[in-house]
Amino acid sequence: MDRANKLIGLEERFGSHNYLPLPVVISKGKGAYVWDVKGRRYVDMLSAYSALNQGHNHPAIVAAMKRQLERVALTSRAFHNDRLGPFLERLCGVCGMDRALPMNSGAEAVETAIKAMRLWGYTKKGVAAGRAEIIVAEGNFHGRTTTIVGFSSDPGSREGFGPATPGFKTVPYGDASALAAAIGPDTAGVLLEPIQGEAGVRIPPPGYLTAVSEACRKAKVLLCFDEIQTGLGRTGRMFCWQHEGCKPDMMTLGKALSGGLYPVSALVGSDEVLGLFTPGTHGSTFGGNPLACAVGTAALDVIEDERLVERSAELGVYFLERLGGLRHPRIKEVRGLGLLCALEFREPIAKAFCKALMARGILAKDTHGTTVRFAPPLVVTKLQLEQAFETVRDALKEF
Repeated sequence: MDRANKLIGLEERFGSHNYLPLPVVISKGKGAYVWDVKGRRYVDMLSAYSALNQGHNHPAIVAAMKRQLERVALTSRAFHNDRLGPFLERLCGVCGMDRALPMNSGAEAVETAIKAMRLWGYTKKGVAAGRAEIIVAEGNFHGRTTTIVGFSSDPGSREGFGPATPGFKTVPYGDASALAAAIGPDTAGVLLEPIQGEAGVRIPPPGYLTAVSEACRKAKVLLCFDEIQTGLGRTGRMFCWQHEGCKPDMMTLGKALSGGLYPVSALVGSDEVLGLFTPGTHGSTFGGNPLACAVGTAALDVIEDERLVERSAELGVYFLERLGGLRHPRIKEVRGLGLLCALEFREPIAKAFCKALMARGILAKDTHGTTVRFAPPLVVTKLQLEQAFETVRDALKEF
């Protein structure tokens, strides 16, 4: 048995089978490339679901992490540390928000947003105790906690984990009128992905985010955009909502806030909302630790210093045009924004297609059977994207 199969076998034997990865064992990464244990190189077209916008092992973020590791990594929030304040200031400046509440994972950031919207509903809007409601969209993916999967419409995420947490109302994604009609006196907030990534890069119709924002403002309801996957440059703007200029009351952030090196997430928002938390009402042992703050600050610096937002916009147009030129009877649609693109088939062959890409040196991820998602690191070059496109075109010949 070779080393790769042995390592896969160890995962199968001792790990819970909650993932079904492609049969490749990665041992090294740099920029947009990864290498397997046999030394074969691949172009990473997933970026750990957009956690690697800055690329694998970006030297500036690695250096910042090493420097901090030599000083102090964890203090807990029982004490102040010298990295938290500057990080919060930097993050709020990038987001144009008043306050930030740091956490570790994207799901934690979403759970924090849920608590914040409910707290605001009770203390500011006057919703009766225990009746606060949050509106979400069909096809959403906000994480894997029991509360979050309870309002998921994906059976694989939801079934077997009930009973669902009450207090959520689901409306069709992309239908602003349906969302506005669902708002009631107990509605505290609306939680939406500007683009639904896990659902297959579902892009709402133009004007949808603006219409939702206006409906929330008129009804005095909080709007929270989940920018964990779409934020920090992925769609060709720092945040996806900026394509329509409809600033929310809050955003959840994660993934690329870590530079792919250490879990960092946050809820950012207005004073009116995040100012409601008081000591003891929310917390996290690791949230806001010095190491996370050093990594998060460096991750933001790289995005701005290397103009990754602009790169995403420019290269995204190029790659989407190349994919859009493909002509194949099994292709249903090509769509995307920035460097978040999708190739959708008419039938459930996406997993097989990803295996065909892997055999040719491209790593991508299927979703919902019919869709292949392409989200390379924003440091990817035009040449690497052209090579990826040629590989996609070549792999289609098998189908």
